[in-house]
Amino acid sequence: MNTAVIEKPAKVAINGVDVPTLIATIGAVGEQPELAEFQFRAQSHWVKGTQSQTRINGFTGAGGEQSRDDDFVLDSDHPAVLCGGDQGAAPVEFLLAALASCITAGIGNIASVRQIKLDSVKTEVAGDINLLGILGLSDQLRNGYTGISATFTIKGNATPEQLRQIVEKSVARSAVFDVLKNGTNVQVNAVAA
Repeated sequence: MNTAVIEKPAKVAINGVDVPTLIATIGAVGEQPELAEFQFRAQSHWVKGTQSQTRINGFTGAGGEQSRDDDFVLDSDHPAVLCGGDQGAAPVEFLLAALASCITAGIGNIASVRQIKLDSVKTEVAGDINLLGILGLSDQLRNGYTGISATFTIKGNATPEQLRQIVEKSVARSAVFDVLKNGTNVQVNAVAA
């Protein structure tokens, strides 16, 4: 009797994702769940008017304090039509970018683990907001978005159904989507200097 072993092809790096390392990381965290505890941080300072600058670098995770070689610097401002200096994206626009980026990163990882080569992933995200709440002109309207829509156009060497499933899986695993969909506890402290 022939008992030939059918081997699965090895997972290789694809789409710029080091798949063997990603799979090894998932395995290590599965064996040591405490490695999954992270805290990300950002430090911001007011520049002028509605402009602020935020620096992002250190965070804790994977069992210790982590840092990058350089800070990421984000400038934020309101558009001129909202009395800002238009020196950066509005904070609500950063939220849209965070959603798009988080789901897109997941698409890249999931497609790569499935060994599907991506040709392109394009995202359009839009958020509807009524400023009457922010401006203090209505107590009936919320200050934030009333709705957000996102469209992911994905092209790769897979069937349309497989590509759609990759997007769905990424949404299901997205931290930013989770925070927006389910909310999170936010604590704000004010300290006079």
